[in-house]
Amino acid sequence: MKKQLLIIGTTLVLAACGAKKPEPVVIAPTTETSEVVAEEIIEPEVELPTARPVYRETETILTDLIHTRLEVEFDWAQSRMNGVAQITAKPHFYTSNELILDAKGMDINSVKMNGAPLKFVYADDVLTINLGKEFTRNDEYTVTIDYVAKPDERETGGSSAITSDKGLYFINPTGEEKDKMPQIWTQGETEASSVWFPTIDSPNAKTTQEIFIKVEDKYTTLSNGKLISSKKVGNGMRVDHWKQELPHAPYLFMMGVGEFKVVKDTYTRPDGSVMEVNYYVEPEWEQYAKDIFGETPDMIKFFSELTGVHYPWDKYHQIVVRDYVSGAMENTGAVIFGDFVYKNKRELLDDNDNSTIAHELFHHWFGDLVTCESWSNLPLNESFANYSQYLWDEHRYGLDQADYYADKEADGYYQSAQMQGYHDLIWFDFDDKEQMFDGHSYNKGGRILHMLRNYLGDEAFFAGMNNYLEKNKFKPAEFHQLRLAFEEVSGEDLNWFFNQWFLGSAHPVLDFSQTVDEGTSTLNIVVEQKQNLELSPIYKLPMDIAVFDTKGKHIHRVVVDELTEEISIPFEGELKGYIYDFQQAILAKKREDKPREIYIHQYYNGERYIARREGLKNGAKGTSAESQQLILDALKDPFWGIRIDAIGLTTRLKEEKREEGIAVLKDLAANDPESSVRAAALAKLGKLMEPEEVEPMYVTAISNDLSYTVISSALSALGKDNPEKALALAEPLESEKSSKMMSGIAQLYAGYGGAEKYAFFENALNGTTLQGYDKLGVIGAYTGFVSQQDIEIYEKSYDMYQNLYENGGLYTQMFMPQFVGYIAKSSGAKIDALETELANYEENNDAQYAAQTRKEIERFKAVKAKFEAFEAKLAEEKEASEH
Repeated sequence: MKKQLLIIGTTLVLAACGAKKPEPVVIAPTTETSEVVAEEIIEPEVELPTARPVYRETETILTDLIHTRLEVEFDWAQSRMNGVAQITAKPHFYTSNELILDAKGMDINSVKMNGAPLKFVYADDVLTINLGKEFTRNDEYTVTIDYVAKPDERETGGSSAITSDKGLYFINPTGEEKDKMPQIWTQGETEASSVWFPTIDSPNAKTTQEIFIKVEDKYTTLSNGKLISSKKVGNGMRVDHWKQELPHAPYLFMMGVGEFKVVKDTYTRPDGSVMEVNYYVEPEWEQYAKDIFGETPDMIKFFSELTGVHYPWDKYHQIVVRDYVSGAMENTGAVIFGDFVYKNKRELLDDNDNSTIAHELFHHWFGDLVTCESWSNLPLNESFANYSQYLWDEHRYGLDQADYYADKEADGYYQSAQMQGYHDLIWFDFDDKEQMFDGHSYNKGGRILHMLRNYLGDEAFFAGMNNYLEKNKFKPAEFHQLRLAFEEVSGEDLNWFFNQWFLGSAHPVLDFSQTVDEGTSTLNIVVEQKQNLELSPIYKLPMDIAVFDTKGKHIHRVVVDELTEEISIPFEGELKGYIYDFQQAILAKKREDKPREIYIHQYYNGERYIARREGLKNGAKGTSAESQQLILDALKDPFWGIRIDAIGLTTRLKEEKREEGIAVLKDLAANDPESSVRAAALAKLGKLMEPEEVEPMYVTAISNDLSYTVISSALSALGKDNPEKALALAEPLESEKSSKMMSGIAQLYAGYGGAEKYAFFENALNGTTLQGYDKLGVIGAYTGFVSQQDIEIYEKSYDMYQNLYENGGLYTQMFMPQFVGYIAKSSGAKIDALETELANYEENNDAQYAAQTRKEIERFKAVKAKFEAFEAKLAEEKEASEH
């Protein structure tokens, strides 16, 4: 699962971890008497726990699922599914006469075995079947359940990562939304597959499967496994039979139905056999499917070779759906993506979704092949999938780009933890399993794996990954099995690493300081661990320190494992530079204070993006010739991320260096191969040059550049200097079939557009061009636009917000309270301004304008009341869903 945190109380944590009991206080005999006084032991007051700490244990396995056979057909009008499930199972170990299944919000019509009815109890979304006799662990049995799934008729929950647990989704089922293709799809994670078929809905269950899907002949279907047959059955109907013969967890079961076009691709396995790799998209996106997903076969090859485990499943198909409730989902061999991946060739010049594609693919080893046995162990799935993004970037685009996005991932963890709280990576005391889908399981976990790789070395790390996969394939696993796999390969006890990173909270905070003893040619370093020790341990941190002297570069491996660590490193001749954590691998907040010349040296001699960026940022401070030249050199850096960093520093250039910098910026704006660099250069030129000088560059970029990012940047910059011209140049671009371009235009119109631009927002928000998060951005721009308009636009906007809330998808619904609340608040501001005007009119006895203003105030009050009522309704619905 790719995602488009609560603080843990220390009292229970300390109790659970066996915190050291405070030493007793000893009262010594008084010196004023020679009498011997008995020592008195005074126990300090300690707040004792009153209950055992929460522990979310792995689900007990009572029954082994063996095979699940489903026959399904759909009632589109009522958003229901009629199903027959044949479940083959056996007791796990102990003799049993019952089968307990999860079945959420269903009608259970009958339960049978060998044609004979069985007694059952269905309550609280649990189906308990009396099997009629005792079965041993050697006895397989099959029950047949006739049921109706009613996903729209049950209360649902969700999280920020997966916004709904409805399980089965009917999208525009009756075709009322003319621009949205009717479709059906499923989302099983975490435990929502049991909304559409009875099962043991736990990640430590595994079963093979087959599904017979009955649909109108016009529809295309997708599910796990191979398409065994597709047979017409009369009345314009067809039954597609999908079968997967390898076991996987029930949350990975998947169905997709709609008038999708199938774009075919292939992957050739090492044995020469050809595997299908197909892309399911809406008809208008058929021509771009291979542009979007075309690197998938290369990814399969790369990850197969990297893990040493060949891709194990029947096929690898990917489908794009509307109104998806998350980013993407790794359903085995049938991956779902939200519509944010829809991009045309020009949009793909700016950005692609290969990191998400890689993430879901890597899950087919970490998550599908080996599955976390409990949601507390979710990082076994998500941390590896997150790290796959780094691995693919490193392979495909190089180390700098991999490090660049890895740093963004680390920042994502820091920010989410700051807002939502810190917890152990393997989190046994969460309140709700959905909380596991956060910046810890994904971002932090990926960075932890990178640290482990850096410590063990590539050969041992990837051999350890292979060992873990081979020993646990087609089984559930917990994090200790990962540790044991790496220990077996490396020969080292790795409890120290797993305890502090997997069973510890937060992260190190490191202060580095140094002195240079020229007399002894020694670099003396002090590293202090400043993290909150109520949350975090004192870390053991192996790291490399690079020292540059007259004889070159020397790498020193040190271990920081004390609160204050003193390190002395000799050098020969002149000490030219030093870089802490040379590989920039440690997940930590670091504070360093080095001389400027050392930072400048770090930029030119560092081998990792983060070290070079920090060298640039700190070395560029001041106006020395070296600092000025550093900025100019960085503008020509081989890596685009550094070039963007340098662009941000060009305002520090002085006199002739500024003129030289402007010349370089002009060249970057026109010719840099990276659109993000061209866009940044254009925006910066607007701050360094006079408007009349830079305006022709904006116009040229808007007219000639293929990148929508560059065009949007130029429009935004031009809008600040010449809004009328920017609006005129934007208008012809409204017809571009580009979500990114539409978003850029919306931002311009939000700032400078008049009431006549309302039609643009109306068409954009009611059409299908806007995709994914761009739509949220345009709704935000629309909200800003409305807030600057007159009462007529405010009144018209109410119906738009209502429609967006009802039909705009779950992310739109999630953020709608913010948009509606802003309009309600801005209505109040309009009323205040109008009442000030009214007072002036009344004071000047201007009866005509006073009367008009009173009417306008009343209209704004009516609008404000409607939006406040809307806001209150949304708050009530949110509170009800949370309960």
